[in-house]
Amino acid sequence: MERYFKLSQHGSTVRTEVIAGITTFLTMAYIIFVNPDILSTTGMDRNAVFVATCLAAAIGSAVMGLWANWPIGMAPGMGLNAFFAFTVVGAMGFTWQQALGAVFISGLIFLFLSATGIRRWLVAGIPVSMRSGVAAGIGMFLGIIALQSSGIVVDSPATLVTLGDLTNPGTLLTVAGFFIIVALDALRVTGAILIGILVITVAAILLGVSQFGGIMSMPPAIAPTLMQLDVWGALGFGIFHVILVMVLVEVFDATGTLIGVAKRAGLLKEGPVHTNPGLSRALMADSTAITVGSMLGTSSTTAYVESASGVQAGGRTGLTALVVALLFLLAMFFAPLAGSVPAYATAPALLYVATLMVRELSEIEWEDVTESAPAVLTALVMPFTYSIANGLAFGFISYAVIKLLTGKASQVHAATWIVAALFVIKFAFFGGH
Repeated sequence: MERYFKLSQHGSTVRTEVIAGITTFLTMAYIIFVNPDILSTTGMDRNAVFVATCLAAAIGSAVMGLWANWPIGMAPGMGLNAFFAFTVVGAMGFTWQQALGAVFISGLIFLFLSATGIRRWLVAGIPVSMRSGVAAGIGMFLGIIALQSSGIVVDSPATLVTLGDLTNPGTLLTVAGFFIIVALDALRVTGAILIGILVITVAAILLGVSQFGGIMSMPPAIAPTLMQLDVWGALGFGIFHVILVMVLVEVFDATGTLIGVAKRAGLLKEGPVHTNPGLSRALMADSTAITVGSMLGTSSTTAYVESASGVQAGGRTGLTALVVALLFLLAMFFAPLAGSVPAYATAPALLYVATLMVRELSEIEWEDVTESAPAVLTALVMPFTYSIANGLAFGFISYAVIKLLTGKASQVHAATWIVAALFVIKFAFFGGH
């Protein structure tokens, strides 16, 4: 381990790395409950998605640890799972098999962009304000999903949305769960989100809101989702902008997370990607995990910002990520517990993740309206049209047009022009759905 992970060179020990791995796992383990809850709304087998989630996270984290030697955990990403379920399948009418095919294609494109260095060029070319607007918008999208699934927000023929029945036991459990998670996180309790989910699950079972299915068993079959992706179907009419959105969100989210956590761990040198072999390998590991995850039967796998908690605990090498991988493999034996978790227990986790993501609004350049207006428009359109794709489209097109009309076209990077043009083509030829 010393030779392979270069522990002493990074000022770490096996004990420190193991503790860091456990810490990272506890902060991101909520995904094994939330992801099946979201993806099963498409008709996918919940138990198979549970296993696919654990396996995708284990394989992604293992590749990150063994190849890139970075202390970063991987798992299916929040936001893209909602896009997969509620936009691609729910609103646009594609089958979940076609949606998995789109994930696979986006992974191949992502792999190409990472290998050629175009991924870094794209990230450098997207304005900071727009990146912040995208992150905040995805947070707001997760927020409205949480509020709707918990019954806090319901539909209204007069005002589209209105307040639900706050005397409903499940709705009250969601509110309680949110308070528990926020309080525990404020008190710096490791695994606050996971603890909140488990506490509300127990309460829901005791109140009869949810059925108890047990705690441990042999892992259920993954066959219902394994290799079920429909790549040819994903290449059909109208899926073009779905793949574009997946690639763009993966580029922003994963690259930003990798660079941010690596900087905190002191693993990143200043300069181009070729001077950072660790970053080059991490980008490739991240891209590979997406294609593997789609074959297993889950939405895009990505680097988790929660890995920063493990870095804070002293994790500096891939051994931390390897511990995360092993714990996700062990998690497969807790399928009955995952099946007992009601939407009322995962909704508080979604709502809390939403509040964390909306903080990105603070990074917007508010003094320059040509920067702030497109970013805010991006964030607003995502929840109000129930689509991450529409938010990205409105944001990029408005950014390019406003800069052009104010004589600031030279400030717009070529990458932004290209993305805006692709969305214009999408609306012109494929309509608004």
